[in-house]
Amino acid sequence: MRQPTLAQRLAVRERPARQPVLYQTWRDLLFVHWEIDPDIIQATMPPGLFVDTFEGKAYVGIVPFFMCDVHPRFTFNVPGLSDFPETNLRTYVYDRAGNPGVMFYSLDAYQKIAVWLARTFYHLPYHYAAMPAPHRNMAGRTGQATEHHTQRQGVPSAQWSKFVYAQEGELSTAVAGTLEFFLLERYLFYAHSPHGLRVGRVWHTPYEFAPATVTAWDANLLTLAGFDAPQRPPDSLLMSPGVVVDTYALQKVTSAER
Repeated sequence: MRQPTLAQRLAVRERPARQPVLYQTWRDLLFVHWEIDPDIIQATMPPGLFVDTFEGKAYVGIVPFFMCDVHPRFTFNVPGLSDFPETNLRTYVYDRAGNPGVMFYSLDAYQKIAVWLARTFYHLPYHYAAMPAPHRNMAGRTGQATEHHTQRQGVPSAQWSKFVYAQEGELSTAVAGTLEFFLLERYLFYAHSPHGLRVGRVWHTPYEFAPATVTAWDANLLTLAGFDAPQRPPDSLLMSPGVVVDTYALQKVTSAER
């Protein structure tokens, strides 16, 4: 399979013509990435997905952030239900038609109803995790730290995660063709449903991001997913104050070959 063209990577950033089913805001995102052998990642793919690479390199990332104002299109956000911390473990993939997106190995969230809904309707590997009262950054303020804990239910405390991070420098948007564009500009996500591979779509303005200073991090989510623990610090550390997001219903993945 050939990798997605730049035109395909740009096309998925366009706002869909159909109506979203869910609104949400993602705030104070940290993107922690390690380079991992593409063959190792490909071995974890379900049929129909292929590991995406940048200059021959593949990446697995941990993304802690805060979900805010989450609500379906015809309702309002509900205090206590619509705002919660989340951490996901992801890699980057494309399908047989060359559409680039994200595949999640796990998503940990501090909201039991949201975990059930995402598992039931989006077929995503969500887990409930206790997340002690987070210390939040004022989005976009350089040097102000955000502290994010993940304590997945049923996992020994030695495998809990903690990230402390702050924005370093001025915000910018990713230039097409760069590593930052490859890692951040993702608008499709794939889910393995009982009826086969499905794809979901989100839309938001391009991330504003900056390098991140990270004073606490770990790779426990990688080892929980079956990867070997990286024997080095992360290869990329980026932070974004956040985006407002439209989320669309899952669709069947086309089987078209290129």
